[in-house]
Amino acid sequence: MSDPIASRARQIARSDVVLHGEEAGAGPTVLLLHAGGERRQVWRPVIGVLVDAGFRCVAFDQRGHGDSDGSLNALAPCAADVAAMVDAEPQGCVVVGNSLGGLAALGDPAVRARVAGLVLVDIVPNLAPDRVRRHLGDVGMLGRYPEFTDDTFAQTPRLRQIATELDLPVLLVRGGRSPLTDDDVDGLLRLAPQTTVTRIPGAGHLVARDQPVALAETIAAHATEWARIDTL
Repeated sequence: MSDPIASRARQIARSDVVLHGEEAGAGPTVLLLHAGGERRQVWRPVIGVLVDAGFRCVAFDQRGHGDSDGSLNALAPCAADVAAMVDAEPQGCVVVGNSLGGLAALGDPAVRARVAGLVLVDIVPNLAPDRVRRHLGDVGMLGRYPEFTDDTFAQTPRLRQIATELDLPVLLVRGGRSPLTDDDVDGLLRLAPQTTVTRIPGAGHLVARDQPVALAETIAAHATEWARIDTL
């Protein structure tokens, strides 16, 4: 793996926030969206592997995180941010979203028209509120974004509907110690039966933090195939 990675600063000015990020490498594009409470730097070990595998990687701090402006109050603005990120990239990029990032990628139907594939990292659209709240409490995140949490649960029926309309490849990456259950996974497969499911041992919910190399290798294997299909 290359170290250090030569990165280039990126910036997207939205109507209410400025999103700050970075890109590295050359080749088919992979857009990486971090989980709530994290920053784009969590992806750097993943980016190192993907750049060596011939990909160009882009990662932003989502609104209310890191160097980006704003606050995290509702899912719709995050989804619109992701749509703006995708719109700034070449047609046919691969979008990878962990937790908040995955929900934001699902939240704007316009995203699917421009991407070659979607990687949901330990997140499904069929959320179980009671269990999610317990998990957030266990990891000390329950009170951090209360408005966003309530809004996201309210958006669950819409997210499920969007999932039924996905006409692109979907990969669900589960952590071996994930709070997701088999019923959660089965629910996603009913909504989007084209979904492929894989599990990474030794990882919890934050797979990029726990097992970055294994996650990167999994992304690279699928993104290579999706990019090939997208050019046919």
